[in-house]
Amino acid sequence: MKRFLLVALAAVMLVSSVACSTATTNTSATSAVATAATTGASTDSSTATEATKQDVTITYMVSQDQLQDAEIALGQKFTEATGIKVDYQVIPSDQYVNLLTTKMNAGECADIFSSQGGQFDIVTQLNVEKNAVDLSGESWSSTVDPLAAAELSVDGKLYGQPIQDVSSVWAIAYNTKIFTDNNLQVPTTFAEFKTVCETIKTAGITPVYECVSDGWHHVLWFPEVGAAYEAAEPGLIDNLNSNTTTFASSAVMKQSLDQIKEMVDAGYWGENYMSNAYADAAKSFASGEYAMVVANQGFGAEVEAIGTELKASDVGYFVIPLVDNQILNVNPVGPSRFIYSGSKNVDAAKQYLAYIAQAENLQYLIDNVSKNNTLPFIGVTDKYSETIKTFYATYATHGTVLQTTVKYLNPQWMEIGKELAALILGDSTSDDVLKNIDKNRADQATAAKDPAWNE
Repeated sequence: MKRFLLVALAAVMLVSSVACSTATTNTSATSAVATAATTGASTDSSTATEATKQDVTITYMVSQDQLQDAEIALGQKFTEATGIKVDYQVIPSDQYVNLLTTKMNAGECADIFSSQGGQFDIVTQLNVEKNAVDLSGESWSSTVDPLAAAELSVDGKLYGQPIQDVSSVWAIAYNTKIFTDNNLQVPTTFAEFKTVCETIKTAGITPVYECVSDGWHHVLWFPEVGAAYEAAEPGLIDNLNSNTTTFASSAVMKQSLDQIKEMVDAGYWGENYMSNAYADAAKSFASGEYAMVVANQGFGAEVEAIGTELKASDVGYFVIPLVDNQILNVNPVGPSRFIYSGSKNVDAAKQYLAYIAQAENLQYLIDNVSKNNTLPFIGVTDKYSETIKTFYATYATHGTVLQTTVKYLNPQWMEIGKELAALILGDSTSDDVLKNIDKNRADQATAAKDPAWNE
């Protein structure tokens, strides 16, 4: 049966990469045409007037998890102001990266495309110097948060525009009422976490909502605690990037995978973790049937929007405590917009990005997308609640996630998802998972002619 489940799962999981800042989509259509508006269309692509309206349609290929209704609404206003229509081509997340690669290789990419940022990946996976337009001269480029801009730049040139809040971290969101009713405290070690899970399970509640079917979400447990691996084995990150050590040689990473398996075997993910979908996470959490889920800090607002008795203030957060982690996992990398270098509508596409980056429109995206507490641009007003502020203040030590610090890891996210599914189902071991990560990294590095792998 386990083998059948794994085969079925593999059939819907295409090898692709995911940020870790993915979440559920707010869009209901798989393709939408919106009309676009700035207040102008001058040579710096930042303004447009009624006199310069254009009868142009730009295409925007975007992963399903990275387009929100609020952006489509802005696209409609953009069209009203400029005449430039926006054809949103929304692609299922598990198919997106493969399709994007195919389109680029064929020279048929959309005018604008979304993809994960990351200073390594935009070079090795997107080849932005060839495939994307330099946006450094755009009027809004100087307003991008410097840390986020660095992950979208090559040799000082900016190639991408951030889409989502990168200040939020993937942490364990928990129902504070369930914790209070069962006299539970936030765990600070894996042993304490297991005690919390066991208590909740005994109370007839599934401790953790997990969703393997999406292919990406269950992977978060492993790389998000990358700073704890570095703390346990100092120099690990540099050694991985210089190819002087391997994942398979790391005792702490093996321990982390074994603890994930231990959670599942103990029943802490319940019975439906293989078929659950992240799109149902807020609804399932709000029902009271689950006590915890790996989520970002916009999750409380999503839960409150379901309409049960749970409010955003009833959702607390703590860091993933695998390998006794107590380091806040930060990641300046997230989904971003790029303009395809082969586009025939570069100027119109630049106008769209300029319109989105206007201060009032960035604020609209913060105020009208529940998972956005802020956006990585200078001058916006955040909407952090006291609960979120307290969560961030709890952890004095911050560290960057593994998928951002280690080369050739993020692009194999969905592949790792399949490997973890095999581990969970008992069809492979933690050693197998780590060895396969090493093999895939070596393949990518060789293709990229990385000297550390080609000496």
